[in-house]
Amino acid sequence: MTQNTSNKLAAIDIGLKRIGVSISLGLGIVNPQPAILRKNRDQAANDVDKFLQEWEIDTLIVGFPSASIDMQNRIKHFVGLLKFNKTTIFQEENMSSIEAEEQMKGEMKYKRDGRIDSLAAKIILERYLSSVSK
Repeated sequence: MTQNTSNKLAAIDIGLKRIGVSISLGLGIVNPQPAILRKNRDQAANDVDKFLQEWEIDTLIVGFPSASIDMQNRIKHFVGLLKFNKTTIFQEENMSSIEAEEQMKGEMKYKRDGRIDSLAAKIILERYLSSVSK
């Protein structure tokens, strides 16, 4: 299965404080977006829904950790709060945050401003795209 170039994809990396976000609007190019700060679940779900609507996203890729049942349950619950009614796909996210931190080293002082979270979402979306292009 190859990505339809008109298919707009978004990936989210759900954390307890921030939600990393990235998009691909076709041609397999993935761009990280500003992270969504999470004050509470409902506010964060509303902000994710607004983001998905603004970009007219067709498919949502959700980072999913195979190692933590607790985080899997939290992520499933959060996705259940979304009003997004198009395709949602769970994508293995193991080590994406660590990989993102490695990519950021030397570029800037490490900050908790969400850039690493959105870079992790970019990595998750790139993994998904490479898995469907094989």
